[in-house]
Amino acid sequence: MKNIKLILSLLLAVAFVALLGACKSGPTTIDPGKKPLKIGMTNPITGAAAEKGAPMAAANLDAIEYINNELGGVSGQKIEVLSLDNGYDAAKAVTIVKRYIDEGYLFFTCASSGMMTAMMESANRASFPGIVAFSAPNLTQPPQHIYGQTPDYGDDWVAFANYYLKNIWKGTGKPKMALHLLNNSTGAGAKKAAEAKASEMGIDLVIVKEHAATTSSEIASITEIKAKSPDILYISSTPAPTAVIIKNAKELGMYPGITIASGHAGITKALVDLAGADVVEGVYGVYPTVQWGENVPGMAKMTEYVRKNHPNYEGNADYVVSWSQSLIAAEILRLAVTETGADKLTPRTIEEQGFMKLKDFGVGGLHGPVTYTPGDNRLSKSVRVLQVQKGQLIPITGWIDAPLIQYAK
Repeated sequence: MKNIKLILSLLLAVAFVALLGACKSGPTTIDPGKKPLKIGMTNPITGAAAEKGAPMAAANLDAIEYINNELGGVSGQKIEVLSLDNGYDAAKAVTIVKRYIDEGYLFFTCASSGMMTAMMESANRASFPGIVAFSAPNLTQPPQHIYGQTPDYGDDWVAFANYYLKNIWKGTGKPKMALHLLNNSTGAGAKKAAEAKASEMGIDLVIVKEHAATTSSEIASITEIKAKSPDILYISSTPAPTAVIIKNAKELGMYPGITIASGHAGITKALVDLAGADVVEGVYGVYPTVQWGENVPGMAKMTEYVRKNHPNYEGNADYVVSWSQSLIAAEILRLAVTETGADKLTPRTIEEQGFMKLKDFGVGGLHGPVTYTPGDNRLSKSVRVLQVQKGQLIPITGWIDAPLIQYAK
């Protein structure tokens, strides 16, 4: 019996080694004789959203380094990236996308919906495909050449509203909701969903306020909101303004006492760091990726690279988004190269044979599977609800599907 067990163990070990070898088939080094595959990547590394853009730019390039150095790029071809800082400035973003088009890049990636809103006219006119990490409905509806990596800010609002109604609201009648929104597409996306769905869902929108990315005080607007006695304050913004709003709500005695929730642009480690863990304790949020340390296949390699290159960004969920974005970019290139050959790649063939061929790409489990669906340019379609607990962002739901919302034209 012992001999049989030993033989079985040896056979399993041999099979496992063979499987590892099969996984590593294909080129594992760059062929210097092959022309590199050129893509553009732009993030707000400086400016009003630098707390998001700097880790996202780092993650994009760390993942490309991993793909080139350990996976041999795409079929032995190096991925060559022109990474540019848009400074969270719309005019600068437009100049950047025009440069990518003029200099023959195959496609581009972007972090923020606000900057992609500025770039989309030029990109769509040139049929130049792009992926935006954080999307809004205006970017993908109607579908043209811009693709949302994750569900949009309207999807966030619907996911949290459903969670609130089923799990938090214990009152009678309709809960009253206030919105505090960044004055660009980050806020407009949430507003669009709230205006389309609140009445149908049984939520009373009592006040909508906007703020700038550079705001340093929202005492006046929070005072107006307090006068409406809302049950929920929903914020769709970046971490720095979100921190200001929550701190002001606490100063005015609104919080704790009401429910505060954030869309995925704001609910990151940066929010906890900026506001203070005690201030944001209990705040809810919606986010489209796993959190650091979760047991998924892609976590180990990403953690290895962040510790090697940018240890200060470990724990920042925005890094997870952009690491995943680079994996998706490489998969788009792989699909297109396989279908058309590297010599025939153009933005059009990249879109038709890359973007539109995406199906159940797993991104190492770092967020929902990536699939192109005709008529829906959102590539992954699931989120989770989180809550700040003792300074940590803790998932409190499983993955929630985000069905396409058909907004009235």
